[in-house]
Amino acid sequence: MAQKTTLKEFESVWPKLEEALLDHAKTYKLPAAELAWLKRNLEVNPLGGKCNRGMSVPDSVSIILGRPLTEEEYFKAATLGWMTELLQAFFLVSDDIMDSSITRRGQPCWYRQEGVGMIAINDSFLLEAGIYIILKKYFRDHPPLHRARRALPRELFPDRARPALRPAHRARGRRQPRQLLHGKVQLHRHPQDCLLFLLPPHRPGALHAGHCLPPRICRPQRTSSSPLGEYFQIQDDYLDNFGLPEHIGKIGTDIKDNKCSWLVNQALQLATPEQRKILEENYGQKDDAKEQVVKKLYDDMKLKERYQAFEEKRAGELMELINKIDESQGLKKQVFEVFLSKIYKRSK
Repeated sequence: MAQKTTLKEFESVWPKLEEALLDHAKTYKLPAAELAWLKRNLEVNPLGGKCNRGMSVPDSVSIILGRPLTEEEYFKAATLGWMTELLQAFFLVSDDIMDSSITRRGQPCWYRQEGVGMIAINDSFLLEAGIYIILKKYFRDHPPLHRARRALPRELFPDRARPALRPAHRARGRRQPRQLLHGKVQLHRHPQDCLLFLLPPHRPGALHAGHCLPPRICRPQRTSSSPLGEYFQIQDDYLDNFGLPEHIGKIGTDIKDNKCSWLVNQALQLATPEQRKILEENYGQKDDAKEQVVKKLYDDMKLKERYQAFEEKRAGELMELINKIDESQGLKKQVFEVFLSKIYKRSK
């Protein structure tokens, strides 16, 4: 029977990985102050989140093998999961700078912490570099991962990072309007917001388990994971406005940042000419009073209730997709069922 990891179990692996990264840094004869700075970076930015992405890897390995993992298997699977969390941390540190965000995971954003500032840009690169240091250290001799070692970073990490450098309308593989309002406001989305949930949850787990799945198996998986990623992003858009800052760990900024969120797109669909004028005059402005005007408009349009109806409908659609997955060649429906259960009706 497969096992389901807990956040405590998953986080227990991190100190060993942190130590490995610091040991690697010591080979460059860095001064004590720089090592202390790196240690602080590694103890603040990858930790404190829900770790849904990372925990999905050991969960997937256990499901694929059909049994609980040994201690060594769990460590290796969780290590692969922490590589995805490092990529997530890399994105969040840089994204918070771009958005001028205030808080992240219940504390000031990294660039806002004492003495950090724009050094955070360099620190984000160090987080990304940690992925490849860990990969080389722990998976050099792993049979399937050894064969895939050169392809793994390219397929699982940089290819997911590169779209962040593309125009926003190309980031998700289909055209999106660059300008949704005909007035002075242009809505936009930073594409990395949803990239991490498009990372196939079974792929690193399957490689670790020794299952080199044929490419054709990716077809049903892609059908399932892309809608999961979209659903996750829409949840984020909803929580940015309707979630409590003390609960979600950050202060929502989508309205002030002019984000092309699900909420504003719904508002544009529903708006009367008068309501659209309100959006054009108040959306995307660094002004607390104008932000409150938009929030009230969302309430008047009953967008909270509209989202709740959407969530029920989308969850049903996702279960239908999951039930259509062909398990005959190794891909397990339970991987996606567990994934969906982690995010369904999440509140942070």
